[in-house]
Amino acid sequence: MKHLYSRWQRHKIEQAMATRRVVLLVGARQCGKTTLAKQLITEETAYLTLDDTTLREAAENDPQNFVKHKLKTLIIDEIQRAPSLLPAIKKVVDEETQPGQYLLTGSANIQALPSTQESLAGRVSKVRLRPLTQGEIKGNKPDFLTHAFSQSFNFHWNFYEKDAIIEMAFQGGFPEALTLEGRNQKKWYRDYIEALLERDLQDVAKIHRYDAMRELTKVLAAWSSKFLDTSAISSGLSIHRPTVATYINALEALYIVERVLPWTKTDYDRVGKQSKLFMTDSGLMSSILSWNRDQIRFDSDRLGKLMETFIFNELASQIDASEEEYELYHYRDRAKREIDFLIEHDDQAILGIEVKSSSSIQKKDFNHLEWFQENLSKDKPFVGIVLYSGNMPLSFGQNLWAIPISMLWPIDSMAT
Repeated sequence: MKHLYSRWQRHKIEQAMATRRVVLLVGARQCGKTTLAKQLITEETAYLTLDDTTLREAAENDPQNFVKHKLKTLIIDEIQRAPSLLPAIKKVVDEETQPGQYLLTGSANIQALPSTQESLAGRVSKVRLRPLTQGEIKGNKPDFLTHAFSQSFNFHWNFYEKDAIIEMAFQGGFPEALTLEGRNQKKWYRDYIEALLERDLQDVAKIHRYDAMRELTKVLAAWSSKFLDTSAISSGLSIHRPTVATYINALEALYIVERVLPWTKTDYDRVGKQSKLFMTDSGLMSSILSWNRDQIRFDSDRLGKLMETFIFNELASQIDASEEEYELYHYRDRAKREIDFLIEHDDQAILGIEVKSSSSIQKKDFNHLEWFQENLSKDKPFVGIVLYSGNMPLSFGQNLWAIPISMLWPIDSMAT
């Protein structure tokens, strides 16, 4: 029996349904959208899925009639399969303005689809669902960022050793993959990406060379946590650079890869402007690359890539689920100073995070955070954190902390 996890985004969906006419729940295939949507079904709700070929035919042939309903909410699953429904939905919600009329789910960014003629701007609230986080798996709340910005690290948490965290990263967060082990789990991920390229890709782009797309997907998995350089990526492939850019955009539209923008809110003229690229699930990444757990432990480059991708997924999910407004960036300049993640609150307070797989930390690990604090944050509140695989939080100076990766998942939000 499939385990039903308590998803952080359920509250966001319910809030949006109470105030907005249309709510769009988006995320990668198999990340749990349908399961979550079905948990919201009541006697006042109807559910239709466009994965059903008969329903999809009906939707495409008579969109106006397909979206009509007399209940409180109509849930339409996999809306990207029939973008022609969007103008019909717009017509309905323009005539009837009560909130919560439609809950749509999509495994592709409908705004990026070439066949989409209507964005529902001003009528829709978008909620992103990612693969399961460790906090959701463990039944904890997404409270780490609140604690980090306030530097209150005396909450309850369970310590996980380095090998345990590596295992979490290898498993990833797709619910069905978590029910499998070893080779079966790795095979699930490979089958997943193969089905995605063969089936879902046609919804978002006209891809003529599926062999090249498979090759690119593997290259991008190896590129995760690196700076996006389309020229360098295309140089090792038999694909022209413009085509590579188009293919990367298609994988972004399917929520398989994601960019983290550079932080450039400064007059410092040596700041870098390249985005970072991440796979949106560390288990998917490691399976595509056929990585072995034992090999990773003794390969610092691969281990660093795995941990940074894993932490990206965890932080991005906490940002998505938070009641606060945060933006995620990275920092790099021409002097080769880098900070893995910068999280900016809407009050302009900044949290800098470096990721280290080591169980020990030295003062030099804070050099870039300290430089940023002294030279760029200026009058903005700044907290610098090095996440490491140790077993206790440690102060390394004013607003500088070494924090165990395990503390990303507070057991509760009450300080002791």
